[in-house]
Amino acid sequence: MKGSDHKSKFLLTNREREVFELLVQDKTTRDIAQQLFISEKTVRNHISNVMQKLNVKGRSQAVVELIKLGS
Repeated sequence: MKGSDHKSKFLLTNREREVFELLVQDKTTRDIAQQLFISEKTVRNHISNVMQKLNVKGRSQAVVELIKLGS
């Protein structure tokens, strides 16, 4: 399982990483959208894509997994 988790880190796009770096800083969807000059819907899509890639069910679980991976 750890091997596949490690691979997940490399499947994230740069934008997905940017979104999650801001989530770790406790930014809201609106804050992230404004900071990255994208729509809130796009932010939610990035979050959803990352949750699928990491096979987790929520934002906070995804954040925890990414922190574990050192992403």
